[in-house]
Amino acid sequence: MRTALNLGDEGGTPIERLARVATAKSEIARAEAAEVRRARLAGMSWAEIGRVLGVSKQALHKKYGKVG
Repeated sequence: MRTALNLGDEGGTPIERLARVATAKSEIARAEAAEVRRARLAGMSWAEIGRVLGVSKQALHKKYGKVG
């Protein structure tokens, strides 16, 4: 399976590919947290950010409530 992250089955053992997926997930989580913080500092509401990310404002506030 190919993804936008190019984590397909080219090269490496299954465990090496899983490690790349885990690394990508961590990088995405850090990027999301940074962008949520920027959005809050720019005045966006939890509801607006939630619409973009496809989650409820309550879920976002629970996850990132200490941000902004």
